[in-house]
Amino acid sequence: DVHGSDVMATSLVLAKAVEKTGFDLVVCGMASTDGTMAVLPALLAERLGVPQVTLLSEVAVAGGTVSGRRDGDTATELVEASLPAVVSVTDQSGEARYPSFKGIMAAKKKPVEELDLDDLGVDAEHVGLAGAWTAVDSATARPARTKGTIVKDEGEGGKQLAEYLASQKFI
Repeated sequence: DVHGSDVMATSLVLAKAVEKTGFDLVVCGMASTDGTMAVLPALLAERLGVPQVTLLSEVAVAGGTVSGRRDGDTATELVEASLPAVVSVTDQSGEARYPSFKGIMAAKKKPVEELDLDDLGVDAEHVGLAGAWTAVDSATARPARTKGTIVKDEGEGGKQLAEYLASQKFI
């Protein structure tokens, strides 16, 4: 059972499954909603021994190459890698394409291959809570936002804003 696996174990299981089924391109999201570590694509690429191209807002595949655009805070990078590869995409990577009704019905008829740890050659000691390298010791809810301070500019707005920022130790 892989329940409770951390990102290291998850990358191991996914790598074994991808190796077993074969691949040209593995597409991952940029982070999970549970741990938000954002390292799974890099770990998966390392385990598979293939290039990784991460945090793409656009992706294109042509010939034996995957290329894309990575939008940073101060620059946009155009990147590419040879296939096979692992990429991760951001939430800015385009609109989801939803299947047609005909496509949904056809998908229901396709067989789904289920693989267990034995099929993948993964030792149960390396996955789940027992095999986790990391653990969440505690989690607390974020405190509710406090009411903000509004500075009305009646000729002294700049001064009031500077005083407020200084009192909050921002400047």
